Amino acid sequence: MRIDAHHHLWRYSAEEYGWIDETKKSLQRDFLPSDLKLELDANGIEGVVSVQARQTIQETRALLEFAANNHWIRGVVGWVPLRDETFTSVLDELADNRLLRGVRHVVQDEPDDRFMLHANFVRGIARLAAYNLVYDLLVFPHQLTAAIALVDQFPDQVFVLDHIAKPKIELGKIDAAWQLPFMELAKRANVYCKFSGVITEVTDRQWSIETIKPYWDIALQAYGAKRLMFGTDWPVCLLRGSYSQWTTAVAELSRELSAPELASLWGQTAITAYSLA
Repeated sequence: MRIDAHHHLWRYSAEEYGWIDETKKSLQRDFLPSDLKLELDANGIEGVVSVQARQTIQETRALLEFAANNHWIRGVVGWVPLRDETFTSVLDELADNRLLRGVRHVVQDEPDDRFMLHANFVRGIARLAAYNLVYDLLVFPHQLTAAIALVDQFPDQVFVLDHIAKPKIELGKIDAAWQLPFMELAKRANVYCKFSGVITEVTDRQWSIETIKPYWDIALQAYGAKRLMFGTDWPVCLLRGSYSQWTTAVAELSRELSAPELASLWGQTAITAYSLA
């Protein structure tokens, strides 16, 4: 089964999606399951994991409703108030919904590099295992050191690193601030990684396979196909390329993998990491 392990859905409003500013005008509209299904059918993708794009429990419930009404949405990574005392009561309310497979906080927007190591955040992460929930790490390279320290506290908790930690990508260069901590985090066997959200981090006017391939090589070396998963970051990827262009690019990058490795990258890794039905 081919799975897009990372995409978003929303009913757009400027008030609720303030991060979609005037530099992202093409995203200032609704992106709904019916829109996504057209892309999936055109690219042979059979299932998806829907991921939060704003930090409200209302969006989490909306994503779960989308999933309940569209069987190809195999799981949801939502937002819950991890740092609040009310956290467990919210999870108790959602506990019977098998479609909630993980949670995420937009740590990349937090000004404190050690945000994930604060006691209230750590307390929230400690409670996820009881609900069999994954935690998605959304960080920039300068936050990877804190991510490693967090993961080391929870060797039995499943973590998924989003967008290979969003390095600065340009032709002929490797983001040195990213490479070493990225590979260090990969040494933790309970961490998986999404090869997604890459083209939006390319600083050149145009992106190409040649530009991206060094980052693909490092990600594959660090995680291996059994811990690396395909994702599109649609519709955010539309800022730099279409759903089909990104899917084709990953197919080209991965063409030398064996059949079992391809099966992992394109679906089995996501199924395993998120315990998808």
